[in-house]
Parts: sequence; C-alpha cells; structure tokens
Amino acid sequence: MSTTLAKKETVSRKWYILDAAGKPLGRTAATAAVLLRGKHKVDYTPNVDCGDFVIVINCKDAVLTGDKLNKKFYRTHSGWVGGLKEVKYDRLMAERPELAMTLAVKGMMAKNTIDRKALNRLKVFAGPEHIHAAQKPEPWTEA
Repeated sequence: MSTTLAKKETVSRKWYILDAAGKPLGRTAATAAVLLRGKHKVDYTPNVDCGDFVIVINCKDAVLTGDKLNKKFYRTHSGWVGGLKEVKYDRLMAERPELAMTLAVKGMMAKNTIDRKALNRLKVFAGPEHIHAAQKPEPWTEA
C-alpha cells in the first residue's frame, strides 16, 4: 500500500468562512486552527504547508464559557521592570474582539515556521461584513 504525500507545488488552497456568533471562542479557534494547518484534508502532510484561508466573522458575538470574562487576563510585558500590562477579557472582547480571536487561534497552533506562515492566512472581523467576497469563500460546516 502506498502513501500519498503532498508537495508544496501541488497544494490548492480554498477559502472558508467561520461564523463565531453565539459559539465558544475556543471551539471556533480550534476549528480555524485545523483549517489553517490543513488537517481536514485527505492528503495532509505534516512537513508541508497545505492549509486553507480562513475568514472568521462576528468575533464580537463569540462567547466565553464559565467566568472567563472576569477571571481571564491578556498579559503583555515590555521587558522593562514594571512593564507588565494586564487586560481582562471582558474589556478585550468589548474593545478588540479580533485580537482575542487571533490570540486564541495562535494558541491552538504549533510553534514552528509552518504555523507562523499559516497564521497569515487567518482573516478576522468583528462584525458580519468582510472584504474577501471576491475570493468566494464557502461556509465551513462541521462534518
């Protein structure tokens, strides 16, 4: 029995659209990570970037389960003494929901060069409108 391996030159990329309205942030991010990496394809090869483009809309309507809105923080550090900045997720989801979704997807991906390039194919929008209609994205349905 032979194994089919994908080659970089033969990869065909499709555009998918994910609607995050009313869905948990983490579940939507996990689905987006699978699509970006290409793990849903039959000819998935771990060492080849064979993922698709993903558009996530309605990020402002994504929900965080439990008490994560009040207990979860987005932390950054400047590298200087006293340079820690913390933002609660209730404020982050109100002001920058695109960043919250991007961070969630980034956390679901592996930390290597293929996945860093794959994150460039992630397009995130707070509302229902997006600018990629010319690419004719098809809605992703869980199979």
